[in-house]
Amino acid sequence: QVQPVESGGALVQPGGSLRLSCVVSGLTTDDRTIGWFRQAPGKDREGILCTSSDNNQNITYVDSLKGRFIISRDKAKNTVYLQMNSLEPEDTAVYYCAVAYRLYPCSRFKYEYEYWGQGTRVTVSS
Repeated sequence: QVQPVESGGALVQPGGSLRLSCVVSGLTTDDRTIGWFRQAPGKDREGILCTSSDNNQNITYVDSLKGRFIISRDKAKNTVYLQMNSLEPEDTAVYYCAVAYRLYPCSRFKYEYEYWGQGTRVTVSS
């Protein structure tokens, strides 16, 4: 059974940093795009960043995250990371990682992702 598992969510003060991890079991993700999504209270789940299977594409889809959020991948550990810096209260959300269908390119659309984690909660508050 394929299961992405996110971790690293926490309560953090504005301006702080967190690193989220997504470990995928049951599947080698070398040929899979991995995306990070988030869902803020009362809002739809949105795609925020992705890394393509060949690492030629790391895309940030939300302008307010550019320069603050960084996605990276450790293929040996089947793990994708989301480094989040200069966190703002507006970043408060449940963060999900997702594994795209095989050979799919980077996408911000939920329907292009096959496997989903349960999410990890990030709260930015003083």
